[in-house]
Amino acid sequence: MASDIESAPQSVATTLARIDATSPILLFDSGVGGLTVLEEVRKALPDASIIYAADTAGLPYGTKTEAQIAARVAGLLGRMTERFRPRLVCIACNTASTIALGMVREVLEVPIVGTVPAIKPAAAMTKTGVIGLLGTEATIRQAYVDRLEHEFAAGKRLLRHGAPGLVEAAEAKLRGEPVDPALIRHAAQALRMQPDGERIDTVVLACTHFPLVEAELAEAFGPGVRFVHGAQGIARQVARLTAGQEYSRQRPDRALFTGQGELPGAYAEKLAHYGLMRIERF
Repeated sequence: MASDIESAPQSVATTLARIDATSPILLFDSGVGGLTVLEEVRKALPDASIIYAADTAGLPYGTKTEAQIAARVAGLLGRMTERFRPRLVCIACNTASTIALGMVREVLEVPIVGTVPAIKPAAAMTKTGVIGLLGTEATIRQAYVDRLEHEFAAGKRLLRHGAPGLVEAAEAKLRGEPVDPALIRHAAQALRMQPDGERIDTVVLACTHFPLVEAELAEAFGPGVRFVHGAQGIARQVARLTAGQEYSRQRPDRALFTGQGELPGAYAEKLAHYGLMRIERF
């Protein structure tokens, strides 16, 4: 589920005329979780040129303060948009979106698509009326999540748990390393042990990392539990906001990683699976 876009009124013809066909879509996340969004964007827009930016130097976001996250995300995206001139920026990170989206929209002059927990579809799916929500610690405490619960899950019970260990598990899985089953079990048990937790039949994966370990979570929760996240909705929003624009891919799509040092060799193979044939430091 993606948040609305706020932009200055312009005619469609004028807007389209200003878009360079080689201009990329910039997908931004704290790590590799946004690849789950990239996968859906590729299905919707197979010809789009894409730059995937991972702020691995700032990982994990979930344990940082709101002020730290807002300043870091706005600063990085300001520099990236100046260098790469994207036609649209997608913040493929629940934590960054729920905290920094407003600030980013104030400083950038490109359409911005944010990511918010998929509470609305989860409320429509649940049969027991008890929904679990797994996110980072920073995400689950946001007033934005309170508003989503009030608006879309009134009369339902929403149980939240901050699960930073799942970010670690997802990053390890993408590097080709074993996933620690204890991290998965702890996340599932933390929801199940809350009042009415045994009745959870729907779990919101409120971090784009978490669908990478959905199979492991499904095993830990047991049968009868469905999982929902916002990647498809985000892709639809990106496609809607770029409808009618032309694309011309003149170079391979690339992944940017912040920070220093060597990247794990396993990353190259996994990123190539997502169509990211070049890896660079930013």
